[in-house]
Amino acid sequence: MSNFWDFIWLILSTFVFVAYLLILFQIVADLFRDPDLGGGSKALWLISLIFVPMLTALVYVIVRGTGMATRQRAAIERSKAEAETYIRQVAGKSPAEQIADAKALLDAGTITQDEFARLKAKALD
Repeated sequence: MSNFWDFIWLILSTFVFVAYLLILFQIVADLFRDPDLGGGSKALWLISLIFVPMLTALVYVIVRGTGMATRQRAAIERSKAEAETYIRQVAGKSPAEQIADAKALLDAGTITQDEFARLKAKALD
């Protein structure tokens, strides 16, 4: 019977430890993400996290928790916008833009009707 409760205690303590590590890493990431916080303040928070980790983590989450969420949301939105910009650059023009460009070339007499049809088919594929 003792082995069962030892196993349950191991699982519970492992869960708490992993949760604490996740919170700790989130706090450290937030410290370096915040441009408004000065270097001295960041150093004090980090030193406090080293010497009094549980209390400092609790105080940090209480005092700066709302800001953590805001900075995390801003980082996610910034990352999403950068990814969308990159995709647009890599993808090039939309099919409608490609067809419009081909139509302009056709109207200018630069390409023939057959070439326009091929470019249109290629853009729609």
